[in-house]
Amino acid sequence: MFFEVIRRTGLAAFLLAASAATTAQTPAAAPAAPANAAVQALYQQHCASCHGEQRLGGMGPALLPESLARLRKPQALQVIRDGRAATQMLPFKDALKPEEITALTDWIYTPVTPAPSWETADIAASRVETEGWKTWPAKPQWSADPMNLFVVVEGGDHHVTLLDGDRFEPIHRFASRFALHGGPKFTPDGRYVFFGSRDGWITKFDLWNLKTVAEVRAGINMRNIAVSGDGQWVMAANYLPHTVVLFDAELKHQRTYPAQLLDGSKSSRASAVYDAEPRKSFVVALKDIPELWEISYDPKAPPIYDGLVHDYKMGEAMAKPGFLGVRRTPLEEPLDDFFFSQDYAYALGASRPHADGTPSGQVVNLDVRRKIATLPIAGMPHLGSGITFDHGGTRVLASPNLQDGVISVIDMKTWKLVKDIATPGPGFFMRSHENTPYAWTDSMMAPKAKHIMTIIDKRTLQPVAEVKGEPGKTLAHIEFDKDGRHALASLWEDDGALIVYDAATFKEVKRLPMKKPVGKYNVFNKITRSEGTSH
Repeated sequence: MFFEVIRRTGLAAFLLAASAATTAQTPAAAPAAPANAAVQALYQQHCASCHGEQRLGGMGPALLPESLARLRKPQALQVIRDGRAATQMLPFKDALKPEEITALTDWIYTPVTPAPSWETADIAASRVETEGWKTWPAKPQWSADPMNLFVVVEGGDHHVTLLDGDRFEPIHRFASRFALHGGPKFTPDGRYVFFGSRDGWITKFDLWNLKTVAEVRAGINMRNIAVSGDGQWVMAANYLPHTVVLFDAELKHQRTYPAQLLDGSKSSRASAVYDAEPRKSFVVALKDIPELWEISYDPKAPPIYDGLVHDYKMGEAMAKPGFLGVRRTPLEEPLDDFFFSQDYAYALGASRPHADGTPSGQVVNLDVRRKIATLPIAGMPHLGSGITFDHGGTRVLASPNLQDGVISVIDMKTWKLVKDIATPGPGFFMRSHENTPYAWTDSMMAPKAKHIMTIIDKRTLQPVAEVKGEPGKTLAHIEFDKDGRHALASLWEDDGALIVYDAATFKEVKRLPMKKPVGKYNVFNKITRSEGTSH
């Protein structure tokens, strides 16, 4: 049967890929579903060899509610029933009865009982390493500027393309793990890149030799990864299990941190982890607990004191080691995501909107370890895609809004609103570069304007141009080349493309067909933490 021929991507890959397809409705008069035991038998017969007996994943991804949270059941049913063109996902409508397809669809959205776990032994057992990788040549085996290399994640068929950022020509293309998320992370020399997948896999890839070095599964459902500024540590933030996991640069497990309150009374999904290189630390947001964690990889980090202490100098209270220890910052509410000020003194975080619509952004001073301001951004900001730049003698933050067609500009001294800049619709990504006066933002959350990208003059805070794609198709996710001379956008479709624009004239320079290029990342901009790119 079909599930037995899937090897790397599996059912969930195609189900999630179908989220952009036309939504099918579940038949109004579907026959009664078979008993649960029969559904499990169907799964074991057709799915378990790839996705694991407990749906925890194997060669294919995990089939759990947490893994399929972004996919509606009717879409899943449609793909199982009808297949999906131009993929290995064949239709089941002739092999299974309608009630069996319905039952399988329902069952993969139910929790696994008992709740699945992923322990240290599981992590260690999952690790694989390519023999002899330490002897590979210590220089690029291709002709291009290794600092102006783009790593392009193609979500349509789960591949990665390496792109020469000078000639805008592909160097190499290779298969990736299922549903990469959170952006690739690079070592400081630009040689190695680390990818994290939704189903918990971390891949270390040698860009100079175009080969995979090692892989390890950090969890069952993973949010993202971070790599330390010195390239020596890798950290994973998991939704399932509720953990934060630390590895060395060879992806050997070092430590697991339960994502929970100090007294263990409540646990949480880890919603984001980022490297704060100037601070020599990782910063972690927890989705279900109002805390922000900072975990230092500086061997000279000061000790940690949990709770109140009258005088640290007197040696009061019990100190915990600062190196690789958890330094907790209590917050008013949990954070979904965050990003840093350019000096890494502040974490700017977004929470779910309040019921009354009041702002939900928080400014956290990482040195004094407390919230110092509320960001005046209505709706749901995507602060992870915000940017900062100088304007009018001060530093400002500009952030998209997932609910409203507006870019909010905020003074980073007073934390007050400077201006709301109207856009055609709510967007997800905003990017700029220190060498350009313009910021680019999409409207990908707006059904009628998702093909429009707005260009804003950072000097006047006024929109100056629009770049338009084909109506009905998504144009999103900007990244600049090393010098800021070109802006690259994604035609976010299965039959999509990477579109290169002149960053000064906004004219299209080149178009490269790709399979839903969900993100592209410039090596130099990432490792130098260039202004206007994601960190």
